[in-house]
Amino acid sequence: MQQFSTSPHEMAASFWRNRQLIFELTKREVVGRYRGSMMGIAWSFFNPVLMLVVYTFVFSVVFKARWGSGGEESKASFALMLFVGMLVHGLFAECLNRAPSLIFSNPNYVKKVIFPLEILSWVVLGSALFHGAISLMILLAAQLILTQQLVWTVMLFPCVLVPLVFASVGFAWFLAGLGVYVRDIGQVTGMVTTVLMFLSPVFYPMSALPGKYQTWLQLNPLTFIIEEGRNTLILGKVPDIGQWSIMLTVGLFIAWAGFVWFQNARKGFADVL
Repeated sequence: MQQFSTSPHEMAASFWRNRQLIFELTKREVVGRYRGSMMGIAWSFFNPVLMLVVYTFVFSVVFKARWGSGGEESKASFALMLFVGMLVHGLFAECLNRAPSLIFSNPNYVKKVIFPLEILSWVVLGSALFHGAISLMILLAAQLILTQQLVWTVMLFPCVLVPLVFASVGFAWFLAGLGVYVRDIGQVTGMVTTVLMFLSPVFYPMSALPGKYQTWLQLNPLTFIIEEGRNTLILGKVPDIGQWSIMLTVGLFIAWAGFVWFQNARKGFADVL
């Protein structure tokens, strides 16, 4: 039976070695998703805008939710704050929801001994980052229209996302390997990401919760990213370097643990498929 390296060095080396293939497959993934539709890739622009309008109306108009003081200005502020949470959660959720079917939906790749199956998780992440970048451009455009300014800390937002990027690809590796043997995992991840949206500070700031619940909410890996994302994109605050370093360490560990699981699990892919 073929042995696959599980070292952290191989995890990074595989990405660098296959970077061109990852880019081409990501491009094919993005274009293929909208192939045959009348508006094509324009849907990647309209989907987040539509969801932003719907959620903003439901929470700020129907439920009268407010981020700051009342009035029309608070609705614009609510929309911007909400969109940051949607952007971060959407990136993570897309990786988790797509991961369980990565391998069994591509059986031809499994039969090719030379094909690096581990890069499929990077492809899913690349697709999620593409859609996240479009959402970010929509957010910045909306902020310019509503506030006539952008804070300089916007440039730090990609750094805020780095721990989430590693954590997302780690979970994708884990779920991709598990999904081959347990097909029901795809149904579970859909429910988990939906629940996670409401258990993350997407529709509300963490400060709105009582202290005893804030402690539990901080265990959610999305909480720090969403809160610091708002700080850098909207409020003009520099991220907490200490907390960011901890999150980066956790993200790297999740990525490596997921890679180890995938490399060990892939030995039986051909037999199951």
